[in-house]
Order: sequence, then structure tokens, then C-alpha cells
Amino acid sequence: MSDAVVTRFAPSPTGFLHIGGARTALFNWLYAKRFGGKMLLRIEDTDRERSTEAAIAAIIDGLDWLGLKWDGEAIHQFSRAARHAEVAHEMLAAGKAYKCFATQQELEEMREKARAEKRPPRYDGRWRERSDADIAAAEASGLKYVVRLKAPQEGETVVDDRVQGRVVFPNKDLDDTVLLRSDGTPTYMLAVVVDDHDMSVTHIVRGDDHLTNAARQTHIYEAMGWRVPVMAHIPLIHGSDGAKLSKRHGALGVDAYRALGYLPAALRNYLVRLGWSAGDKEFFTTQEMIDAFDLPQIGRSPARFDFAKLENMNGHYMRATPDAELLAALEATLPYLDGGDMLARKLDDAMRAKLLGAMPGLKERAKTLVELLDGARFLFADRPLPLEPKAADILAQGRQHLVALTPRFSALADWTAASTEAAVRAYSEETGAKLGQVAQPLRAALTGRATSPGIFDVLEALGRDESMARIADQAKV
Repeated sequence: MSDAVVTRFAPSPTGFLHIGGARTALFNWLYAKRFGGKMLLRIEDTDRERSTEAAIAAIIDGLDWLGLKWDGEAIHQFSRAARHAEVAHEMLAAGKAYKCFATQQELEEMREKARAEKRPPRYDGRWRERSDADIAAAEASGLKYVVRLKAPQEGETVVDDRVQGRVVFPNKDLDDTVLLRSDGTPTYMLAVVVDDHDMSVTHIVRGDDHLTNAARQTHIYEAMGWRVPVMAHIPLIHGSDGAKLSKRHGALGVDAYRALGYLPAALRNYLVRLGWSAGDKEFFTTQEMIDAFDLPQIGRSPARFDFAKLENMNGHYMRATPDAELLAALEATLPYLDGGDMLARKLDDAMRAKLLGAMPGLKERAKTLVELLDGARFLFADRPLPLEPKAADILAQGRQHLVALTPRFSALADWTAASTEAAVRAYSEETGAKLGQVAQPLRAALTGRATSPGIFDVLEALGRDESMARIADQAKV
């Protein structure tokens, strides 16, 4: 193993890349970047019944969207089954492992006895020191066997965890881990250790639900005489109420967050602050995250997922994103947004120019790309515009202002937010009408809604011809 930092993200492709997995990937990526190392990707697809190609594609797509690029080619664990078995047989030959012929009935009896004695179920080691003659006889009779690790039975195993601190496991509570199943296939516990060793992984950063695994895997490392990687087990994410994270809290696939209109940079920033801190700083550029990130700064308590905080952070990122970049982000996300296909069909150069012109007002009022798209619907809506009930009420009360403003707008030499605002203000002063009494019917006629970006920005974004046509549609009595 070299001294260069090598981390890995090792998802199981039994579903989409969920939000907890995304945070684990981010922490591994940041740590590798911080210390000039590499983050590798390993697809743990040994569960052939549950692993799917669609899930693998979704995981890779999610990592790409989040901007978490791994180093080298993705490794598929299943393809390395022969190597895993080879290591198990090495341990068998060296007396570090043994063949266990215990039947399913015997194993069930062990579990029943443990339950009756109110202790954790564990294998009792009955084949651990059997004679060669006993083993030969069992094989001759056609009994199937598993290969078990000959784990230490006395003393304790210590995991010096970079997050959890010093964690001690009495070896009497850890039984002999199965390395090869009765059909000769390797177990997850063995495959993980062999892959991490062969991939030269130096730091294992994963959820704390793997903490007990760390002790069992340490035994395998030690049996092979391999250096044990540095461990860092991060607390799982809980909901805002402190309960285990569920879909109502935000336990969604990363693809769902894209469809909800979040920017990848905002989601990265939010995820890095779930359980990790660098003082009171909330907002980080990617480089600032890399420069500041370290494992001891991760807290031991479960982080709480809060949609409101995520939305506020996303709104901050949207306002800070240059208009052209935000337009590009919106366009790239349209295939995933509800109703995005409508805009996609109309998104020509003229529409892009209108969107870009309206972007300053649109992004001030939106916290997600979904809200941004919703706010921009007036730009590509077909005439005559459907009116929200409140907008219809406003027009009923103020249609006369549209009629009166029409010749003033027609007479304008140029069509800008400033020129249309000057015309409306002059009309208000001459008639004694309040500016809002005039602007609201205009907004309703131009957008079909009671709320929108600044009305003069709307007029400029729509342009003279479209604005006058929409006003004419609604000015008719």
C-alpha cells in the first residue's frame, strides 16, 4: 500500500443513489481532493438478484450530476469473485480459516439456544478445531461446508475511528465470520476487504451502520497480514424531527432532487454541512470545501435533514449564479422538471433571449428551478392567456387602465423597462391613480397571474409586439 490517500465510494446497485450515499460519496471525494489523493468507485453488485443495470446507471448519473468524478474506471465487485475466493483458500491453507460443515438445522438450534439464554446469536465454533479425519469424513459423506475465518476468541479488537474515536469490541462477542458460502461464492465481508486491499484503499469513510463490520473486517486484514485502512464511520442522516430518515424527510434518490429543481452546487454545499462543520461558515465554494474538509470535524451525532434549509441554500445559490449560467442550468434540467417539456419545445434563440432578459427578476423570487420555470411560464404561454381567478378579479376592476395605456405604449420610441415605467408613472400622476392600481391589471393581462417578476421587467422581456397583443386581448370589454 502506498502512502498516498485513496478513498472509495462503494454503493450497492439495488436502487438509486440515495441522499445518504451521496453525502458519503462527497465526504470521500473531498478527503481525497484535500490530500491530493484519489477517490475510486466500486459497484458492490454481488447480490445478483437485487442488483440491476438501471440502478448502476442511476448511481453513475447521480455522481456525474453532483460533480463527484471518481478516478479511473469503476470496478464491479462481482467480476472479482475468483480473486475473493483465492484469498479465502489462502487463509484455509495457512490455518487462518477452516471448513465448517454445520447444517442449517444446527445453526438454527444455536440461534434458538442463544435467544433462550437472552444473548446475541453466534456460531459456537464446533468445527473450528476438528481433526483432518473428521473433515475428510464430512466431505466423503457429501456434506456441504462454508469457509469460516478463525477469528481471535480472547482479548479485544480496537478500531481507532477518525469520527467515533476509540471503539472496543470484545472478541468473545464476534464469532467466526463466513468467508465463502456453501456454493463457493464469497461473502460481502470477505469481498470488501480483498477489494479495499487490492485497490490500495488507505481510508474507509462510510456510514456508522458498518461499525461492527469494521471489527470483523479487521480480523480478515490481520489474518492476511495486510495493513488495516484508517476507518471513519459517519453518523446516518435523520429527519428534522430526529427520527430515522424516510421519504417524507427527504430520503429520496439524487435524481429526485434534480427533478425538484435543486442546483448540484447547492446540494453539495448542503450535504457537506450535514454533520461536518468549519466554524460558523455556511456557504462554501467547492475549493473552499476541499481546503477545509477533514474527518475529525465530522460530528458523532446524526445530522438532521431539513428541506427548508436546503431550499434557502438553493435560493442563495440561484441568486448568486450569473444569469447565463442559470439559464444553462435550467435548460439542462428541463427533461427532468414537471412541465419542462413544454418550454423545451419552444426554446429557440428568441425565447432564450427573453428568458435571459427576465432572469434577474425571476431568480429573485425562486428558490428552485421548478419555481423559476413556474415564474417564467408567462414568457412562453400561448395567447389568449388563461387567467388565474385572482388575476381575473384584478382585471375586472382595472381593465380601463389597459385601454388608457394602450396609445401611450404605442407612442413609445423604444421599449425598455425604463421607458414603460416612465409611461405608467406619468399616467398615474395625471389620473391620480396609485401605481399599484395600474400595475396590477397590467400584470394580470401580461402574465395571467397576480404575482410575477417586476412588471416593467416583464414588459421588456416580452417585447413590444407580444406585450401589446396580450394587453389588447384583455382590454376588450
